[in-house]
Amino acid sequence: MMSSTVRRLAGCGRMAALSFVVLLSGCSYFGAREIAPVSAPAPVPLVKQQAPAARNGAEPLSRYGNPEFYEVMGVRYVPLKSAEGYVERGIASWYGPDFHGELTSTRETYDMYQMTAAHKTLPLPTWVEVTNLENGRKVRLRVNDRGPFKDERIIDLSYAAALKLDVVRNGTARVEVRAVQGPAAPPVRMAAAPAAPAAAGGQALAMYLQVAAFGARENADRMRQQLEPALGAPVRVFEDTAHAPPLYKVQLGPIRDVTHADQLVTALGNVGIAKHHFVNH
Repeated sequence: MMSSTVRRLAGCGRMAALSFVVLLSGCSYFGAREIAPVSAPAPVPLVKQQAPAARNGAEPLSRYGNPEFYEVMGVRYVPLKSAEGYVERGIASWYGPDFHGELTSTRETYDMYQMTAAHKTLPLPTWVEVTNLENGRKVRLRVNDRGPFKDERIIDLSYAAALKLDVVRNGTARVEVRAVQGPAAPPVRMAAAPAAPAAAGGQALAMYLQVAAFGARENADRMRQQLEPALGAPVRVFEDTAHAPPLYKVQLGPIRDVTHADQLVTALGNVGIAKHHFVNH
């Protein structure tokens, strides 16, 4: 959660390793944040009142938290100008008691009992629907913070959202994040999480870690042949016929769980591959 920098930095001059370049005056509201502890507080009966509903399907951009770009630990992030059409799959984490009551990137007070989240590049605020790909549960929530700054994590959920998605217990989960037009329902009770619907055909969604895409099959095969012995893990070439001509995508997987995903990301880093993303087929 971006609010943690206010407490952890205790001023703009500390921790020079966090080089913040933002178009905001005074101290930065961006910072690095570790994954929240898995231990959870006792749930309260009701999620507190959410932020005001979107007007005409969209909220105006916050005055804070939407710079042209910012840097954290030497990595530059460029916030999107619009969330229209945004869909991403990857790994979610959550944050809770350690950040409760601090300021978010929009300078709202973080309340772990509200349905909110942190994202590195979505415009603030943005409403999203998050689906836990491991159990089919879905929630709609409001992104009003920046983070998480761990490479393979794409979103940090509030405690309330993580509880509804059944992420609190394990700390992380494979998810899909999709931008939507404002809240679809009033706040829900945290004490009774919905039953997980079965995936289509009774099969769990398969996720892969994609590292490259080629127009020529021989180039994809060559990369696969190089990667498999270096990684000690299966690598496949997926022919994507949705493109004309087809694209040949080099992918690792299927991903068994979050630990497996972390292991593959680490292995890729060891062979010098830093660019990758999660996909489903």
